[in-house]
Amino acid sequence: MAIRNPAELRKHLRAGQRLLGLDLGTKTIGIALSDPGLMVASPIGTIRRTKFSADALELAAITRDRGVGALILGLPLALDGGEGPAVQRVREFARLLLTRTDLFGAEPEIAFWDERFSTSAVERFMIEADMTRKRRAEVVDKMAAAYILQGALDSISSRGC
Repeated sequence: MAIRNPAELRKHLRAGQRLLGLDLGTKTIGIALSDPGLMVASPIGTIRRTKFSADALELAAITRDRGVGALILGLPLALDGGEGPAVQRVREFARLLLTRTDLFGAEPEIAFWDERFSTSAVERFMIEADMTRKRRAEVVDKMAAAYILQGALDSISSRGC
């Protein structure tokens, strides 16, 4: 497993492998999955955060079960592009994943994607769609993961990678 630039991912994937997008919150991890053609991101669920080892075990099972070749982790940069404590938590999570190659079998790659505005964009969309506050709270994390993953997929696709 290695940390890569998103533009490099396609050449490290086997045919038909998917990307898994993650929105790492302090309480939950939003999860989205790409199609095998790496064109469309779909929200698939959330993981309630517990200990890192349990979270990694659950992510490893998803990567195996869904044919995932790489993980896209949302990087919550500050508005000015700076890195605060939230970015450091995501980078530490990625670093710890790299130490658990025993869980992932095929050893997926990791890439970061700037997630500035992802949650607010998703919230705005859901409000415009007239979703109740309760329903928005239930789906915001997985929708943010899909937003993050779709941004990475669009970038990969537009570069012809």
